[in-house]
Amino acid sequence: MQLSEAKILIIDDDVDVLSAAKLLLKRHAKAVDIEKNPQKLPFLVTNGDYNLILLDMNFTRDVNSGREGFHWLDRILDINPLAKVIMITAYGDIEMAIRAIKSGAIDFVLKPWENDKLLATISVALEGGKDKVAVVQEEKSKDDGKKSKSTSDTIVASSDIMRQVLATAERVASTDANVLVLGENGTGKTQLAKHLHQHSKRSDKPFVVVDLGALSESLFESELFGHVKGAFTDAKEDRAGRFEEAKGGTIFLDEIGNLTLSLQAKLLTVIQERKVTRVGSNKPIALDVRLICATNMNIEKMVAEKVFRQDLLYRINTIELDLPPLRERPEDIGALADFYLKQYAKKYNRPVNDISSALIKKMQQYNWPGNIRELQHAIERAVILSQERTLQPDDLFLKSSGGQPTTATGFDLEDMEKTMILKAMKRFNGNITDAARELGLSRAALYRRMEKYGL
Repeated sequence: MQLSEAKILIIDDDVDVLSAAKLLLKRHAKAVDIEKNPQKLPFLVTNGDYNLILLDMNFTRDVNSGREGFHWLDRILDINPLAKVIMITAYGDIEMAIRAIKSGAIDFVLKPWENDKLLATISVALEGGKDKVAVVQEEKSKDDGKKSKSTSDTIVASSDIMRQVLATAERVASTDANVLVLGENGTGKTQLAKHLHQHSKRSDKPFVVVDLGALSESLFESELFGHVKGAFTDAKEDRAGRFEEAKGGTIFLDEIGNLTLSLQAKLLTVIQERKVTRVGSNKPIALDVRLICATNMNIEKMVAEKVFRQDLLYRINTIELDLPPLRERPEDIGALADFYLKQYAKKYNRPVNDISSALIKKMQQYNWPGNIRELQHAIERAVILSQERTLQPDDLFLKSSGGQPTTATGFDLEDMEKTMILKAMKRFNGNITDAARELGLSRAALYRRMEKYGL
């Protein structure tokens, strides 16, 4: 979306900031609303249909910690998990910026801002940003008729186990077979799905990512299947669903194991009939999409326990690709660390450009419970904080004491998951948002797991 088409909401208790922001943005945006009282946010977000929200992090009750801002960010995302929010503050630092983005914000800016930079940040957020439900169409290179690969399609793999996975993926990519990607949180399931799409015959068509764990039951049909004007109170115009947006391309349904049985039935009907009917309509629309699904759950066990439909599993797993956890592919750790080091050194304009052999050894001994995602965040933090050109063992913060490896040997995966949830909830005094962030889950996904384990 272009800035000129956007409707923007600004929340700040400083009237001078509100006036300055509105004066700047009204010359560029379609509409700009301002509000001093954050207590009105729930009503505004529910009824305003905003394309972007600029949210202050510090209000009168909380001068500089950002706590109120994070509280209101959580409220916004509870109401609309797809909302795009940019956090603004006069008391920012790197740690707060990283936390804001990991909490679901699109970006982070400091007051006083530079007008050109603020406009650029907003434009980038509107044009793509970090959607939980995103439509991504990769640009293709015309040089020599070859397809280009963006960094989002980069899969770093030298281990035998990963080479086997990629070899199978590339054989499957050229077909329209439905693929189910299995693996723990953080193993790169989304990356593999993008890899499949970009090596398929549909690579010049949309790649639509849907995080099913971020969708409530009430939003499921409208988001996936679309709706017509008047179908419900806030349906002010016809809207295509994610399946329609993926026309001719690929739709990737992440966290499919989180769906309730009733939603599984609705999804099964669409997959079987290859047609979708918008909410409020009785006119079916034919689908031409390639389906890729993913889950970190033991889907076969869920079928045996009758919490996942066997007929749906048959439909989605024509081919299964099982991504190994990082602890089973230590040969890839050095290359992955170097890849993220270069990426974040460039992003944050830091001088660091190498990783010591002692640190690589330490990383290979660590268990990486959060897998590649944990490694990525650890390298990002180290790049930001390091003052040297070469990362050393002390630069990398790992969760296990003394950097000693932890193992999963002798433990049932679900027992481990339950234990990790209990530890996270205890550590954050029952705060769902903080616990979910620590575990690498959405709030909705954590709620489902807690219900599953009776917590």
